[in-house]
Amino acid sequence: MPSNIGSPGTSRKECPVTALAPYACQPADSRGRLHDESLSTFRSPWQRDRDRIIHSSAFRRLKHKTQVFVEHDGEGYRGDYFRTRLTHTIEVAQVARTIAGALGLNTDLAETVALAHDLGHPPFGHTGEDALAALMAPYGGFDHNAQALRIVTRLERHYADFDGLNLTWESLEGIAKHNGPIVGTSPTGGPITGPLPYALADVNALWDLELHTNASAEAQVAAVADDVAYNHHDLHDGLRAGLFTEADLAELPVIGPAFAEVDRRYPDLDPTRRRYEALRRVFGVMVEDVIAVAQNRLAGLQPQSADDIRAMDGPIIRFSKPLYQNIKAIKSFLFQRMYRAPSVVVERTHVTQMLNDLFPLYLDHPDRLPDQWRAAAVALNDPTERARLVLDYVAGMTDRYAIAEHQRLFHDAP
Repeated sequence: MPSNIGSPGTSRKECPVTALAPYACQPADSRGRLHDESLSTFRSPWQRDRDRIIHSSAFRRLKHKTQVFVEHDGEGYRGDYFRTRLTHTIEVAQVARTIAGALGLNTDLAETVALAHDLGHPPFGHTGEDALAALMAPYGGFDHNAQALRIVTRLERHYADFDGLNLTWESLEGIAKHNGPIVGTSPTGGPITGPLPYALADVNALWDLELHTNASAEAQVAAVADDVAYNHHDLHDGLRAGLFTEADLAELPVIGPAFAEVDRRYPDLDPTRRRYEALRRVFGVMVEDVIAVAQNRLAGLQPQSADDIRAMDGPIIRFSKPLYQNIKAIKSFLFQRMYRAPSVVVERTHVTQMLNDLFPLYLDHPDRLPDQWRAAAVALNDPTERARLVLDYVAGMTDRYAIAEHQRLFHDAP
């Protein structure tokens, strides 16, 4: 059974605690870890979780995983400037700490969930996720949030006493539910249907994550910070890639006025500075809106505990309705001009084919897997269990490793 944090004789005064709002997650009230551990002398539970995530193998691999553009995209040095899944994650964590701090929330927990939220992404971003979801349809499907839980509870194998990272309940809850309840009723009031992703079901069977409730306010902050970060940096990356121009953005809400304000204040500013000045204003509008909306709602609802936040009808952390509509217009523009740009669509086709080649090959010929995976795969007679093991291997690949393996197995062979 899950244990409380700490062990007999370990004083909770060892955990550094700053003044937090009553509705924040309090370190002393954490529900603990599945495997009992003594308290850290210098770190709170979520500082410890954060550090374990940063030191994990899965976190390091984010360096070479796609955000939008595959790693080798771009001409010459230009590709080095595009966001990767790692730089995106760092930006999300920075935004999460800012918002959480302004609201009196636990910044360490918000940062932890932000740092972990994309650990389960496969190579090639959402294109890779779509491909693996189709390939895994007969075996329970694939979902990157559920895969992140599988990584932090099973696949990271560095500690002597347990598999995974042995994160606290609150961190696992945040990874599972930062986008809202998983079962029961959705935040918009509609029913949530369909079976749970098997990776999520496995963790929830081991330790009830209360999937019918909202996540903590800190986890909700991480989810909104994800939206803020990618809406901001995808504009940067799309401009750098030449998929659209500043003139194309002039009619968009929030963005057009931001460029106009820069032009008023800084006439004849050079193009690079103009771009950064305008887009940082867009960034500021989103962050300030989230904080203002949350402050107003918290003042009106007066939650007195983290569980009060979990029991609410919907999320406490969100954009205002007018800004949400504006962001929908920006997302629609990015979808058409960036995510479905002809050059990006061509690349999506190529990388989908790579995964469509690699996954069945490993499934039918587990002897092609590396040594540390081969014996386990060969020993599995159940096709579903073997498929899930192969998935763990393929989903853990970086873009460049998947490309290299595909080249080796399908082009270099006699």
